[in-house]
Amino acid sequence: MKLSARELGHRYQERVVLSGVEFTVAGGELLAVAGPNGAGKSTLLRRLSGGLRGPGVVLLDGADLTRLPARVLAQRLTMLEQEVPTDLEFRVGELVFFGRHPYRARLGPMSPGDKAAVNQAMAAMGILDLAARPFSRLSGGERRKVLLATVLAQEPQVLLLDEPTVHLDVHHQLEIMSLLSRLAADGRAVVCALHDLNLAAAFAHRLLLLKQGRIAAIGLPAEVLTQELLRDVFGVEAFVMQSPATGCPFAHFFVPPRAEDRRNPRMARS
Repeated sequence: MKLSARELGHRYQERVVLSGVEFTVAGGELLAVAGPNGAGKSTLLRRLSGGLRGPGVVLLDGADLTRLPARVLAQRLTMLEQEVPTDLEFRVGELVFFGRHPYRARLGPMSPGDKAAVNQAMAAMGILDLAARPFSRLSGGERRKVLLATVLAQEPQVLLLDEPTVHLDVHHQLEIMSLLSRLAADGRAVVCALHDLNLAAAFAHRLLLLKQGRIAAIGLPAEVLTQELLRDVFGVEAFVMQSPATGCPFAHFFVPPRAEDRRNPRMARS
């Protein structure tokens, strides 16, 4: 399964948010999209999902996304938005079952295949014990797991995720990214927008940096996570090293001391 973007562009009124974006992500790969606020990350994911229309074309295994029947597209590709309602009055098991919609006859009962897919998705996220709990009464980390289980129950080959670790503590961030890494290893194509560059570098096969709606760099984490690119794209200073734990590049961000602070060490420490 391959998802390809060809000359993607998008604008909101007079503001251009994407321009000339081209890349391909294949099954077995986790691609992390990063960039400053307003760089176009969420818009790019929505264009890739078919939720937004604009210049350029998105191809799914060579077929124009906009020409695929809605049910076929939903069986192959899904997107998890960054922000979702938190007051949904469904029980967890009911919500995860919604992921089976592309496979069901209208208003049809849950088939054995549906039940197996739902249970497998919930088991993968470790939430089988939450099946009867109301979604609105879960913690932020639990809600994120439920939403990901709903995505998994859909059994897509392409997953698009906008900040899947947002509002989560470190333990849950690592847990979610480990799951996405396993999904990619199983042959799925995974594209996720992330703010945490070190988290992206630790798990993604490739990083794509957006700057003002254009691709500033795309490649292996070691090729993209450099002092020069971080300075150019984010306007920050960083010392990039190799993590002794993972062997992945790791960026330490810092504010350069001002000249007056260098003359007065006490001020620099305060």
